[in-house]
Amino acid sequence: MSQFRFAHAGAADWREAAQSCLSQLGMGAGNLGFLYVTDMLADQLAPVLATFKEKTGVEHWVGSVGIGVCAAGREYLDEPAMAVMIGEFEPGAFRIFSGVATEEQADAVQLRCGKTPPHFAIVHADPLNPHVRELVHRLADRMESGFLVGGLTSSRRQNLQIAGEVTEGGVSGVAFSDAVAIATRLTQGCSPIGPKHVVTAGQRNVIVSLDGRPALEVFQEDIGEALGRDLNRIGGVVFAGLPIAGSDTGDYLVRNLVGIDPGNKMLAIGELVEAGAPVMFCRRDHGTARDDMARMLESIKQGLFSRPRGGVYYSCLGRGAGLFGPDSAELKMIRDALGDFPLVGFFCNGEISHNRLYGYTGVLTLFV
Repeated sequence: MSQFRFAHAGAADWREAAQSCLSQLGMGAGNLGFLYVTDMLADQLAPVLATFKEKTGVEHWVGSVGIGVCAAGREYLDEPAMAVMIGEFEPGAFRIFSGVATEEQADAVQLRCGKTPPHFAIVHADPLNPHVRELVHRLADRMESGFLVGGLTSSRRQNLQIAGEVTEGGVSGVAFSDAVAIATRLTQGCSPIGPKHVVTAGQRNVIVSLDGRPALEVFQEDIGEALGRDLNRIGGVVFAGLPIAGSDTGDYLVRNLVGIDPGNKMLAIGELVEAGAPVMFCRRDHGTARDDMARMLESIKQGLFSRPRGGVYYSCLGRGAGLFGPDSAELKMIRDALGDFPLVGFFCNGEISHNRLYGYTGVLTLFV
């Protein structure tokens, strides 16, 4: 099978950006397209999609809207832009689906790829759907690998997705059979700054005690004297990490600290917790983000025997230039580590990997 084709462009007029992308794509094989546009072009998504269908002859497309989009070595944020990639797959190796807005629809939607059960899927989800966490879990259960990757649409306009046509309101995407070989990893952007603790008392999202001691005392010991003296400095730097049971890679979910009660020495985090649950604290800054990104890239590189045919990358809105620095530094790390290959994606309102929703992560998936 041939390598994928890709293109990206920014322009105030969507027609100009689309024409630039079409010129970069040129002619070639392909039967599935990936299209991401920034939210400044959300109102024009339907004509953008129609143009690419007509000019490329590719009927099947998936994608989403993001406040930012990305391509190999390049980020576009807060400007009208698009990124497009066309891949070639065996007939019957994929199936596009949409309209998954309820748990019943997640259980009933057709996902078989020809005569083959779905093995893996790339999905886009509406962050306003109250069932999105459960929808992701149920769809993952229907994959032979148990794996989804993708992201939640991020937009200041319409939360639109592409699944054959423009859609919205739930989860959509493309399922693949096991004939499509992929490699996928995620990077958290954080590093643990203390040991794992056990919640010994808590209520909903409030942690009262850890390891039998007041939660705030344990927290201050872990973060160190400098930060512990001035808790106003921890916003956007220190987070709660919730280890995932059964993970053989030390994986954990990162959640915000949403409240501190110095009088009662309690903490509130952006997730429900129960007594007996493990929790640790993590630091997120430029250095930890680059270190964890480098670790992830080295891990995925070790399993490659050739340059990827193509790939998709879904990164948190809290990453990008704000965390890695200007000049598309995050995307350039991927290119520098793995070479120059077709890659597109967007900056998400939450990321999807395996059967879970994440935050502050980057999810890289390669077609190999």
